Amino acid sequence: MISQKEMLNYFIPLMEKEGKRFKKKSLIKAKKAEPGLVVITKTSDGVETKNTAQKGDWLVENQTSAEEQYLIKEDIFEKKYEMMHALGGGWGCFRPKGEIYAMKVNASDLKSLGSKEVLEFQAPWKESIHVKPGDYLVISLDKSEIYRIALKEFLQTYEEIKG
Repeated sequence: MISQKEMLNYFIPLMEKEGKRFKKKSLIKAKKAEPGLVVITKTSDGVETKNTAQKGDWLVENQTSAEEQYLIKEDIFEKKYEMMHALGGGWGCFRPKGEIYAMKVNASDLKSLGSKEVLEFQAPWKESIHVKPGDYLVISLDKSEIYRIALKEFLQTYEEIKG
């Protein structure tokens, strides 16, 4: 499995050259996660990753056809989202406010890292995550983390920032 650091070292120069800035275009649902909650993130192409909630984490549900759920650390959540209104049951509706760098991955990117079809790497939350050609790799603006978003969910969730 390739580490976060190795992925960042390889993809930051590519992202600076070929990547584009995007912003989330859809609202999310979120609530405080119970510590110990295990969240298995599923997208249209299957299980993406899993994560276990720590104190302060937020459980997020994207408004995509897969309704994928994932966990976000409290400090990151506060930077990325602002509450619009409560939904009940502890859930709220939130508006995204951040940007990311992203690029569509091709087979040659993976081959350069020693993989032919699927590349396994360490997600920011220390679990394994896989990326394949056609998926998007996302890097935070501060270039501190890299993760994968499946093609269908990326297109449903993000829009390019022009100019």
